[in-house]
Amino acid sequence: MKKRVNKSIGAILPIILFLLISCASTGRKQSESRDAEYYNNWGIFYENRGQHDQAIMDFTNALEINPKYVDAYINRGVAHANKGEYDQAISDYTTALEIDPKGADAYYNRGIAYGNKGQYDQAIADFSKALEIKPASAYTYYDRGVAYANKDQYDEAITDYTKALEINPKYADAYINRGVARANKGEYDQAISDYTKALEIDPKGADAYYNRGVAYYSKKEYDKSWENIKKAQDLGYPIPLDFLDNLRKASGRER
Repeated sequence: MKKRVNKSIGAILPIILFLLISCASTGRKQSESRDAEYYNNWGIFYENRGQHDQAIMDFTNALEINPKYVDAYINRGVAHANKGEYDQAISDYTTALEIDPKGADAYYNRGIAYGNKGQYDQAIADFSKALEIKPASAYTYYDRGVAYANKDQYDEAITDYTKALEINPKYADAYINRGVARANKGEYDQAISDYTKALEIDPKGADAYYNRGVAYYSKKEYDKSWENIKKAQDLGYPIPLDFLDNLRKASGRER
């Protein structure tokens, strides 16, 4: 049973991962100075509160003062992306790269935006550029792996998830997605091993229980499949009804 990767880009990732650049001020300064950093910091404050329109307004104010402010372009791009406005986000990241062609953060975020548009080749190209500049980034390897998986290039995805885990051995999502990629190749034992490692890191990982249940189903080990599916349900994971119907028919039991 084929299951798409369930983390990060494309239809998979609802929220941009990258942290906003710079540090938000803890309180609005009394001064009314039209300072670019002042507006950028307030944009960060509003974006962290989910007030995307206000954040975009403040980042734009910062850019009116300093049109070469790379961080403000990246941050405005993040705010646009979190609104689902990926074309505007890509435009801002591209402008940031025109100012600073070595900006790994701009490449990474633009890759995320392309992935959310389903343009996986462009996403992979941007993640690769980001890794040339910042090679020790586990999350960039991870997200490039997701892009490869969305193109059904599972060997490349597994390689990237493995690299992410070499950098960060506690990256539970990388174990889960590597397991999904292996399951999509029919390598169910290796997939189960990855889901198990993810659960050692995060014992409440409902998606890991679900995916491990699917892998056991594929191996026709239905009792173990039910055990994992029940744990996923207890943790609030919405089990697809068609999978439950198939498991009931195959196992000859209701639960």
